[in-house]
Amino acid sequence: MRQLPLDLGPEPEQSLQSFVMGDNAALLMHLQALAPGEAPTLIWGGPGSGKTHLMHALARHWREQGLCVAAFDADTRGRWALPDQARLVLIDDADRLDAAQQHEAFAAFIEAVGQGAAVVATAQAPAVDLALREDLRTRLGWGPSFALRPLSETALRELLRQEGQRRGLSLPEELLDYVLLRFARDPAHLIPLLDRLDHYALQRKRAPTVPLLRQMLNEPDPV
Repeated sequence: MRQLPLDLGPEPEQSLQSFVMGDNAALLMHLQALAPGEAPTLIWGGPGSGKTHLMHALARHWREQGLCVAAFDADTRGRWALPDQARLVLIDDADRLDAAQQHEAFAAFIEAVGQGAAVVATAQAPAVDLALREDLRTRLGWGPSFALRPLSETALRELLRQEGQRRGLSLPEELLDYVLLRFARDPAHLIPLLDRLDHYALQRKRAPTVPLLRQMLNEPDPV
């Protein structure tokens, strides 16, 4: 299986409505009903499972309701300042936090709970298996925990059709069959492949087809 490098450009706006739920309906319902002051939520799953999509979508959902959101991840350096009016605190990729970031995350966690904010975090494993300082790890496991289920073939087809429609592409069934048979079945591989095919088809003014995809794959990867 081949991973294709690609400059994706600006990310599309992500929403809870555009998340292909597959077998994750309980998680989606929980996030849609989440309110300030509730117990912290941990979402865990492997790379490409949709964790960051959900965090961006949740932030957008709350901000559209006029609520303040504070978001942090493994790239956040320095002090994690929490606004007094924050009602939702997001911690993405908690398992990747270094010692200094874990200190900041714990302080932000305590402050968030103290001012009645909800906390949602993501990681690649459940809280019990995270190599984090104990006080932070136990707080991440304090409330509801959801494992992101891998998408079934049917759900992956829905995702590819949805992403194709967003790009103005009509993806024939034989193309979906070809992609799902020959490439890793996760969005982290499939969405970059679809983006590259979109650009390639546009450059050649042709509709996406299996022959066009084969032609693209036989050419050198873009530098």
